[in-house]
Amino acid sequence: MNTHANIHIGHSACPHDCPSTCALDVEIVDGRIGRVHGSKDNSYTAGVICAKVARYAERVHHPDRLLKPLVRAGAKGEGEWREASWEAALDRVAEEFLKAEERFGSETVWPYQYAGTMGLVQRDSIHRLRHAKRYSDFFSTICINPAWAGYVMGTGDLRGPDPREMAKADCVVIWGTNAVATQVNVMTHAVRARKERGAKIVVIDVYDNATMKQADLGLVVNPGTDGALACAVMHVLFRDNLADWEYLEKYTDDPKGLEAHLSTRTPQWAEAITGVPAAEIEAFARLVGETKRTYFRLGYGFTRNRNGAVNMHAALSIAAVTGCWKHEGGGAFHSNSSIFGLDKSLIEGHALRDPSVRALDQSQIGRVLTGDEAALHGGPPVTAMLIQNTNPANVAPEQRLVKRGFLRDDLFVCVHEQFLTDTAKLADVVLPATMFLEHDDIYRGGGHQHILLGPKLIDAPGEARPNLFVIEELAKRLGVADKPGFGLSAREHLDWMLGRRGLGTFDSFRHDRWADVQPDFDTAHFIDGFAHPGGKFRFRPDWEGTAGSTRPPESMGLQGPYGRLPEFPDHVDFIEAADQEHPFRLATSPARTFLNSSFTETPGSKKREGRPELMLHPDDAAGLGIAAGDRVEVGNERGEVVLHAKLTDGMRRGVVIAEGIWPNGAHERGEGINVLTGADAIAPHGGAAFHDTKVWVRAALV
Repeated sequence: MNTHANIHIGHSACPHDCPSTCALDVEIVDGRIGRVHGSKDNSYTAGVICAKVARYAERVHHPDRLLKPLVRAGAKGEGEWREASWEAALDRVAEEFLKAEERFGSETVWPYQYAGTMGLVQRDSIHRLRHAKRYSDFFSTICINPAWAGYVMGTGDLRGPDPREMAKADCVVIWGTNAVATQVNVMTHAVRARKERGAKIVVIDVYDNATMKQADLGLVVNPGTDGALACAVMHVLFRDNLADWEYLEKYTDDPKGLEAHLSTRTPQWAEAITGVPAAEIEAFARLVGETKRTYFRLGYGFTRNRNGAVNMHAALSIAAVTGCWKHEGGGAFHSNSSIFGLDKSLIEGHALRDPSVRALDQSQIGRVLTGDEAALHGGPPVTAMLIQNTNPANVAPEQRLVKRGFLRDDLFVCVHEQFLTDTAKLADVVLPATMFLEHDDIYRGGGHQHILLGPKLIDAPGEARPNLFVIEELAKRLGVADKPGFGLSAREHLDWMLGRRGLGTFDSFRHDRWADVQPDFDTAHFIDGFAHPGGKFRFRPDWEGTAGSTRPPESMGLQGPYGRLPEFPDHVDFIEAADQEHPFRLATSPARTFLNSSFTETPGSKKREGRPELMLHPDDAAGLGIAAGDRVEVGNERGEVVLHAKLTDGMRRGVVIAEGIWPNGAHERGEGINVLTGADAIAPHGGAAFHDTKVWVRAALV
């Protein structure tokens, strides 16, 4: 710890959309922050955080932060602005919303938000305004739905073994997550198991990334084929008497049916689909079958394919076949999101919600804004928006449709942001937003078991204001400030929520810093039965009937080709398969020092990432006449993008990888990688298939 006389340490929590939700110790000097450290006192963070958050001063004190409200002065997207007062800017927003509502009804207004902050007050208060005004509802689909749905289909609940138990495992399987880049603390506990217990680390992904380079066994699969790998592993477990029949008969619904179903799902069958040699599949199956303390850490890569829910359920099922759930250091984990029990009803205005109001799919914003009747679900066009905590012009699929929609003259958009993002550049009014150290909030660690407080530690620069301020001020102007939940400060919301959970008040919780709410061993490991009626793990999921937090509202119904979902774990061909015109499959995997579109503005992250690149297998590149560093054009029926070639043999032939979501302006034509990705819904609960895109690749013309 720095001992400079003017330095003191503040305590907070990382606000970003990462399952690690790290506990932070922040150096503060004369109202500015210095280095940020992971808290050594927190048993999951364990003193380790990612490099991008360690350098958070680069974001907080960045010279390009928005400091005053801006109002568009020229044509949309031309970048001409004039400064305005907060009063004038908010008056303009309210006036435009009321004008739109008078013409088309309240559903013409669509408040749009996501996870730029994971703080419950600052992220979710927008829903209270939505419900109070009967604005269009928001069906969240861009991240979690396929993975969460697939997991709950098996277990019945979104929880699992204490993630700290990875350190007590004899084998840790990291599947579908580049943990070194996206949730570094997974590696803390997995590597501890290897050092202290001699545990083996297995990594399964679509390319040889930074996490796989630390593995004892790495399996590189073709995108969207994880279900085939899982089925072949279970085939071997049954064939070689490595299945735990005592566990299967007590805890699962139809083990005999599963065994019969898998009789033809051999390693050779899976090799033809996944690209993984049958011998590697056999070795992996023997390892997990013979190692009872195997911890399956299943990541968010499962959300990125059109068959992602099926793949998650199939991978999850392996743990039930081996019976590793019985052991400390064993079982399968994706998220602990169901354990926290924080009541958001006041923040979100649940009492104000009208279920008859139409919902719109977050991922289909391009279709919504360009008037697609199916995407509008029978309601009016969207002619007014408030956007907080997200950057859809950059991160949403079908980017050309998104931009075309934002450029409509009859669409009014207010963006509340920290920087002039691609979305903010297309807005009519831009409001300056605070960062997490500049307001009060509370966080939940989906990748672990802690509820963490993030109190205000420094003053915001310029005229930056929190999300809650914007919601409250608009509520006054829109005539709903007298509704339940309005008129409260962030601390008052936190006092109410903490009190409902039995965790005291903001002041008392500030002293504690966090609460460990991990369920006991039997609950976490489903020793008393799984959370479905009857207590059985379901090899035969009820795809249409199972409830869950990602289930679409009744007005939308189930999504994608849900009628074709399989009876048992399997490989299904929902993926966007390569064809003669599009011989490659593209995955847009996370970059190590970006987080979606956050950190793309910080000098350290930009220097580390270099420039937008397309990773190609050297043999594929040779066949196309492409050398390392060449400009390459990659495209499909949605559009085309120029990147620079990076040659690596770390993926299967026919697969290309573009790491990170760069700002659109970082690409030479001003269009980003999501020009190529599709927004068709994933069965059964929706989602966006960012790693599931067929493309052609060629040398770019000069």
